[in-house]
Amino acid sequence: MEMENNETQCFEVHLTEHEQIINEELNDIINNYDQFKQTINEQKENPQNQLLIEQINQWETNSIEIIQKKAQNCRDIVIKSSQTFINDIENKLNDLNEKIKEIHKESELNESNLNYLKNQLIEMTETFKNPPNISIEHDTQSFINEISIISSKKPKFNKWKQNAITAAGGNRRGQKLNLVNYPFGIFIDKKKNVFIADSHNHRIVEWKCNAKEGHIIAGGNGKGNQLDQLNRPTDVIYDQQNHSIIIADYGNRRVIQNQQILINNIDCWGLAIDKQGFLYVSNWRKNEVRRWKMGEYDNEGIVVAGGNAKGYQLSQLNFPTFIFVDEEQSVYVSDYNNDRVVKWRKDAKEGRIVAGGNGQGENLNQLFAPEGVIVDDLGRIYVADCENHRIMRWREGKEEGEIVVGGNGIENELNGPMGLSFDDEGNLYVADCDNYQIKKFEIIL
Repeated sequence: MEMENNETQCFEVHLTEHEQIINEELNDIINNYDQFKQTINEQKENPQNQLLIEQINQWETNSIEIIQKKAQNCRDIVIKSSQTFINDIENKLNDLNEKIKEIHKESELNESNLNYLKNQLIEMTETFKNPPNISIEHDTQSFINEISIISSKKPKFNKWKQNAITAAGGNRRGQKLNLVNYPFGIFIDKKKNVFIADSHNHRIVEWKCNAKEGHIIAGGNGKGNQLDQLNRPTDVIYDQQNHSIIIADYGNRRVIQNQQILINNIDCWGLAIDKQGFLYVSNWRKNEVRRWKMGEYDNEGIVVAGGNAKGYQLSQLNFPTFIFVDEEQSVYVSDYNNDRVVKWRKDAKEGRIVAGGNGQGENLNQLFAPEGVIVDDLGRIYVADCENHRIMRWREGKEEGEIVVGGNGIENELNGPMGLSFDDEGNLYVADCDNYQIKKFEIIL
């Protein structure tokens, strides 16, 4: 009996110890649960999460703004394309009407004139029946699909006559007013007058449309650094609103306007003005492009392309020369020593190669020392492929370009082309530097 009591007492002791151990383990579980719950609550209130979410929200807002701007730009292109098409037809009708009045006035009504009028009217009618077919092209290379306007029909300003007209200069160099000496940058105004950076004559000359010689509008007083002198100017812009010229005075390291220094101590080469009133200047030594508000030059400007030392990375440039700025303030830069053209969107930290970039060469996916660059209303990029003696056209995102004019050797049509420009009719002007003239390639309508 005593043994049974001892066993009972021993069992009860073990049972008590076991219950105590279980309770302790339960308490540990409860404590771990409470700690884990507290960790979750703290994580929910983590300020880092909120910061990341705010960054995502900002990205969303910025992306929407970019899309809206691009969409509006595409709308504008569609509307402008339609308006241009109708305006062209109306202009031709007006010309035909003037011709009819002239025939009546001069009493020159004959079968030949009748056939001419009839053919002109038939041609205009056919053109009107076949307007440009506008469609959408998607760029799937970016996370947000970018859209741009393309035409399934060969658009206007597609081809040019290969035999050029001499718009300025001659077949030799010289200082006379009917000659130029290594023309670099050019600008064509609304009246088809040609402004030329006549580099080695140290002057800017204007050739009126169809003129036999030009007249000096800046420099022309010998090489020098006085306000009435220039030293190898590389580019010129005619500010049509203010009726003044802006000059990249390369040799004097300055940008001037009407014999006044706008920007000093700058290794300038190319110039551009946008519709918002900003002046852009490429600096070949610092490998950058800077922007100034027109009339506000008492500061260092803002870097809008390059500025990260000489190099071939997308954030760098190597001897930038001519530049072009589109309506969205994207900057196109001829990256001379990298044999490519790079597009820098507004506020971008790096550019995107839109022409060349496949090493130096003469293949259709290559450039050799690019100079002048312009972009048409459809976003197609035209490049003076200087050492290949040709003008190339590229569509952004495409692997290859196409030859517009030249490209058959230096003795054919072009020899070291530099500046490029279009007039309002789409005729293409080229500063044919080593042939000492400005050539006009007429559009084939």
